[in-house]
Amino acid sequence: MKITVLSGGVGGARFLRGLRHHLREARPDGVGGTTAEITAVVNTGDDMWLSSLRVAPDLDSIMYTLAGANDEVRGWGRVGETERVSAELTAYGVGWPWFTLGDLDLGTHIARSHFLRSGLTLTEATARITARWDLGVTLLPMTDDEVETQVITDEGSMHFQEWWTRHRAALPARRFVQQNVTTANPAPGVLDAIGGADIIVIAPSNPVVSIGTILGIPGIRAALVEASAPIVGVSPIIKGAVVRGMADACLTAIGVATSAEAVALHYGSRSAGGLLDAWLVDETDADSVAALEPAGIAALAVPLWMRDVESSARLAADTLRAADTLWAAEGI
Repeated sequence: MKITVLSGGVGGARFLRGLRHHLREARPDGVGGTTAEITAVVNTGDDMWLSSLRVAPDLDSIMYTLAGANDEVRGWGRVGETERVSAELTAYGVGWPWFTLGDLDLGTHIARSHFLRSGLTLTEATARITARWDLGVTLLPMTDDEVETQVITDEGSMHFQEWWTRHRAALPARRFVQQNVTTANPAPGVLDAIGGADIIVIAPSNPVVSIGTILGIPGIRAALVEASAPIVGVSPIIKGAVVRGMADACLTAIGVATSAEAVALHYGSRSAGGLLDAWLVDETDADSVAALEPAGIAALAVPLWMRDVESSARLAADTLRAADTLWAAEGI
């Protein structure tokens, strides 16, 4: 079984950890792993150069989570971090004082920047970095090109990280612009991962600046529409509220309501030229199941809260079961 997951950071990381856990139990390989192949196509629109280092927040969040090295309390960064280097950089007036990088995390950024400056692509650098850990998942950046997200506000244009981290999305966003996205190319392996998948999952990640950015890379949306595998999405919205972060501010900027039903309709049914064959909503949003049927989206209400590895694994199992149902009922 080959499973390809389109993913942003924290929500996608937790889903991937649960998926790996479930598959190790459901399809064990006899040595602690799984016979299934999991590939994550990861958003890089949040990436940036900071203090001459290339920072890739979503790739790193997923890597640290799968490696068991993430800070579960903060929800990002490495566990057991110190921040002495960032304090020194701030004293020298270098970097963003409101965007603190831990010392262990800086090691990752230094390694990535070294590989990139040595002539490697981001895909190659990511393979080198992730080889250190036993992840059980192949991480692919969506593109090797730099497509940093800018947020247009009434106070001017700023990098997404400034709007998200410094301003906590309090400045109303007028629109989001991914620089150079129209000339970017899918990273090597991305289109093959989509075309060769048995199941494709859209993780519970930000629909606008994570999944939306991946879909903005020329060729990726078309590959999804044409894929033979069923596409199952997991709602990042539960009972009219975001699970984590400030995706509601992003949805408002593009005129989409903060609801599981609205996000599903935003992605659209593949039978009508959109992306989804099936959509998982939380049990508290069960009324949207029937509402989505006329749009051609088969919805299923299941527990969506990923409170720990076990609950994340149950969600992953429900996701795969939805895909199996599509295979059996419609021969997708």
